[in-house]
Amino acid sequence: MQKLTLTIIAVVLGVGSITTGTIDHKLNRAITIDSLGACQGISYQNGRIFLYGDREVGVIREFKLENDSLVYQHKEYKLTQNGQDIINHPTGIAYNNDKGPTFIGNSIRLNAAGSQWRAVIYNVNWKGLLKTGTLDGNLINTIEDDACIQGTRPEYVKYNNKWYVATADYGDHGNEVRLYDPEKLAKAKSTKEPGVLYKKFTCTPWVQNLFWKADKGILVLIQNKLEGRQWRFTYVDLKKSIEAGKQVVLSQVDGIDRGDELEGFSLLGGDEKGIAVTSSRKNNVNFTTTSW
Repeated sequence: MQKLTLTIIAVVLGVGSITTGTIDHKLNRAITIDSLGACQGISYQNGRIFLYGDREVGVIREFKLENDSLVYQHKEYKLTQNGQDIINHPTGIAYNNDKGPTFIGNSIRLNAAGSQWRAVIYNVNWKGLLKTGTLDGNLINTIEDDACIQGTRPEYVKYNNKWYVATADYGDHGNEVRLYDPEKLAKAKSTKEPGVLYKKFTCTPWVQNLFWKADKGILVLIQNKLEGRQWRFTYVDLKKSIEAGKQVVLSQVDGIDRGDELEGFSLLGGDEKGIAVTSSRKNNVNFTTTSW
């Protein structure tokens, strides 16, 4: 197992934010975490922090927050089966505290121009993956996300007291957030099968990932302002967006002065402290503060 090295930038970055609405989001400091390849996202699960990326194979590594620092737990999970790279570009982990299946997304670029994609959602035995460290014996089902427009990034959300798996597109036109029925999705071979897609609404371009703030009914669209560049956080009212058929924005944070590719974000169990991750080789893990 490779040794983890951390490069800590022990300074406040001093960048502000441009915000519409009442929610503000600020970047405090950055650290560099290696051995992930290009980091693609973060999943916070009851105090456990999972960072995932596209190293020589898709990989997840586990961390713990201790005194505002991330400590590697020496646990690595390779998204391989029989040694073959299965989820090579992980783009979302939908985990729901064992209340439903766990899904991992994979967005596969099929041409250099980025105009053709294959989006796949995997139903995995999450406990088994964490126990054995690979997908061997833990890959339950493979689902083609044919209902998507460009890529997939699954995240659990709750609407009208029922859980759904939301996902979104990354392209520059026709973008949607879609809600899938998790029980039907878990057994499907395609998201175009009857009953899998429940609701959808249009959204703005370049969504890299989703974060669900359950107690506030808010879905955060983690976005780039340009393709593969710059940071944007769009806070939308999920219920109103579904009913309107288009995103209903509560607040948009658009002025964090970073030119790299924002990939993922999660609050750390509360309202304020969070972590945003990028695909950069340096400063790829960023501590943030959200105010409501």
